[in-house]
Amino acid sequence: MIAGIRVKVCGLRSLVDAEAADAVGADYLGFILYPKSPRCISLEQFRSLLPRLPPRQKVAVSVEPRPEEVGEWLATGFDQIQVHFRPETPVATVAAWAAAAPGKLWLAPKVPAGTAWRPEWLSAAGTLLVDTYHAAGFGGSGQTGDWSDYARCRGEHPGHHWILAGGLGPENVARALAVSGARWIDVNSGVESAPGVKDAAKIRQLAASIRQHASGGNAPPF
Repeated sequence: MIAGIRVKVCGLRSLVDAEAADAVGADYLGFILYPKSPRCISLEQFRSLLPRLPPRQKVAVSVEPRPEEVGEWLATGFDQIQVHFRPETPVATVAAWAAAAPGKLWLAPKVPAGTAWRPEWLSAAGTLLVDTYHAAGFGGSGQTGDWSDYARCRGEHPGHHWILAGGLGPENVARALAVSGARWIDVNSGVESAPGVKDAAKIRQLAASIRQHASGGNAPPF
């Protein structure tokens, strides 16, 4: 944790970037297995990196994977599975992801702010991610979302863990934490010099901004 905030650095593609995330205390290292992402890493590349990666939780990130892929990723060495998906995805598919990764599934439905979270999503995963909605893709847009809507989701479903994502970086993370009350964040493009290339200085600045925010008052409970 960084000053009591859980942090995932996503879109990692190299050992040096993973080490930069580890150095500031990031809890989770995110690797995108979605071929359409500019930050995509192949499963073979991840396998080659795995023995040298810092001892942090590794998260496989994808879009509407096949359930058998989820099982393969866990067997390869991932600790958690983050799935982005369209809201019209069949309930049976969501249930299959949950069955393939019991207790290790994070769900990120592609929905606009203000959308009610469906019971089948809530029952399938204990960890849910609120990302910025944009029609053209699934996450990684660099655009900030509605931080107050995150607070609404968390308030309506306090029994779940909630992750705030979407355009977070050193310059806005303190404000995002203050408005949303988030205790868990996911950063990607906001700490990059180019898509898939993390900036160690920005990662350090992000950590410093989180610590500065924490020193300004008491944070709400996780």
